[in-house]
Amino acid sequence: MSQENRRDFMKTTGAALAAGFPSLVRGAQTANAVKVGLVGCGGRGTGAASQALKADDYAELTAVADVYQDRIDQCLAQLNRVNGAKVKVEAKNQFIGLDAYQKLIESGVDVVLLATPPGFRPGHLRACIEAGKHVFCEKPVAVDAPGVRHVLETAKMAKEKNLSLVAGFCWRYSNYVAATFEQIHSGAIGDIVAYYATYYTSPVKPMPPESTRPAGMSDVEWQIKNWYNFVWLCGDSLVEQAVHSADKVAWAMNDQPPVSCVAVGGRQIPAEGGNIYDHFEVNYLYPKDVRAFLGCRQIDNCWNENSDYILGTKGSCTIGRGPLPRITGEKTWTFEGQKNDMYQHEHDVLFASIRQSKPVNDGERMAYSTLLAMMGRMAAYTGQQITWDQALNSQERIFPDKLEWSGTLAVPPMARPGVTRLL
Repeated sequence: MSQENRRDFMKTTGAALAAGFPSLVRGAQTANAVKVGLVGCGGRGTGAASQALKADDYAELTAVADVYQDRIDQCLAQLNRVNGAKVKVEAKNQFIGLDAYQKLIESGVDVVLLATPPGFRPGHLRACIEAGKHVFCEKPVAVDAPGVRHVLETAKMAKEKNLSLVAGFCWRYSNYVAATFEQIHSGAIGDIVAYYATYYTSPVKPMPPESTRPAGMSDVEWQIKNWYNFVWLCGDSLVEQAVHSADKVAWAMNDQPPVSCVAVGGRQIPAEGGNIYDHFEVNYLYPKDVRAFLGCRQIDNCWNENSDYILGTKGSCTIGRGPLPRITGEKTWTFEGQKNDMYQHEHDVLFASIRQSKPVNDGERMAYSTLLAMMGRMAAYTGQQITWDQALNSQERIFPDKLEWSGTLAVPPMARPGVTRLL
């Protein structure tokens, strides 16, 4: 099928197709397959690709991109074991390098899964939407405010082009958490007074000693290889991981922004070479003196917890301390249905939207949830009270303007409250 005919098919066949999950197409010809491309072949990317292939009977993985061939090999080996014949990646469509994403886009895919380190996200997302591709975009969507603003512009462009853009904020696609917030928004606990979110866990990817760096490996390659330890790549632990908790706070507040926040944070366990904090505590102020608190930590041998405690004028809600959310107070409620697989459901929704020609666009929400976490980082880094407008309009560019695989790249010193300034 020609590319023009494929595009016409993707736009016009939705009304004639079944709407179930995950098998969306029954009795269709394989010529009508949706071609999927994966950018970033690590663990999350491999998982996203597997879920995408399960979401549609005729989805095919036809191209992959990464900076390492061995990571591509591992990814394809795992996907072949799980997804078998739906993996159709020829050697010519295995792209390597910092420009691999562009080559993948040009290979003729219909859907692109973005799962690289977050610093690359704004540029990759813009290239996909400009090329007319539907996108699954992992969280967070940027590492600095200019990146967030760039994503907001891209999300608007996606709407204008009727393209689907689904975000990797997976809790939004959890049926039991969605049911819980529906209860809250319906007044089950009255008006929200305070929200306390925790994300206490172990380090995701500890920074190896400089002595283990292979001879001749450039600064850029070394930092990308250990991407979780550098702010320009991950956005720091609050923005990369605890952003899930920030997203749930935003959800509870009907995605309305806070007025301001203050925060503390730092590095308790030394790490050679990186420049991220290992703990944060953020205090957000919302209108009507409503408060939200987010605590996160990435230190071994400590208390671990990923929970949400929501206090209202008529009761309270707890998510995470126990198998199911629960509401107590004037009303008692617990989710009683069958939990779905939220990671799978993200892709079910994406492919259904494509097949039915009913675009889904998470763009604005995913950008603002990223900024909510980023705002806390700004407050912790500077030691200042930061307003929402200050965060959104910050001019600090953390992601480099130009990158060369063999290039040098100095690591900025770790932020120091009272010394580091908000730009």
